[in-house]
Amino acid sequence: MAYFQVIATELRKKIVDGTYPKDSRLPNQSTLAKEFRTSRVTIQRALNTLQVEGLIEGRQGSGSYVKGPESLFDYDASIYGGMTRKLGHLGNLKNEIISFEVSFPNEKEQEKLRIKKNDPVYDIIRLRIFEGEPLALEYTIMPVLIIPGITEEILKGSIYRYIQQDLNKPFGSSHRRIKADRPDTYDQKYLHCEPTDPILEFEQIVFLKDGTPFEYSQTRHRFDKGDVTVTYQSSRHDYHL
Repeated sequence: MAYFQVIATELRKKIVDGTYPKDSRLPNQSTLAKEFRTSRVTIQRALNTLQVEGLIEGRQGSGSYVKGPESLFDYDASIYGGMTRKLGHLGNLKNEIISFEVSFPNEKEQEKLRIKKNDPVYDIIRLRIFEGEPLALEYTIMPVLIIPGITEEILKGSIYRYIQQDLNKPFGSSHRRIKADRPDTYDQKYLHCEPTDPILEFEQIVFLKDGTPFEYSQTRHRFDKGDVTVTYQSSRHDYHL
């Protein structure tokens, strides 16, 4: 990956998580060049990338300003970090616990999390509510032995913050599969969907930095609560004539 793409990715993350909020001015090119230890030419290429994506705009004689995602609920499928980090600073994000229990994994969960049938798991269903509106229904399976100590109090806040800060377990990569689906009875009840409304589902496996899978989840979204974008970083080996 070219270095300007690395810089664009870092700046994109800061826009998505609110470090650089909408309508704010980005640091000037000289400041960014010092921060990333590179040239202003490289910074300009990174900013051009974000401008093409519609995340920032250049104002003559004033610098670059954040336009942000078109909707607060837009998702960049290339970036993960939890809904609390993405929306918590923008308004009232509430987690309603639908169910929370410890059970044993089925065959699919064993495969996805690389665990045995007698390894206990948390079986969690949460409704994510933003500014009083139902946003997403989240089904999560986590191994108890890898992520110990989860409580209802933690579930009402941020699981990811607990894992990273309290358990001191840094995250690695994630794998996501996105598909459309028909609403089930839970979608209709908790997301206030009509029987004919489409649902967008994110199936996700998240890994710790050491490569251990610690989360297998499906998050179901209303069709009218944001768009999904994918940022693809190419290399010179990706294209064949």
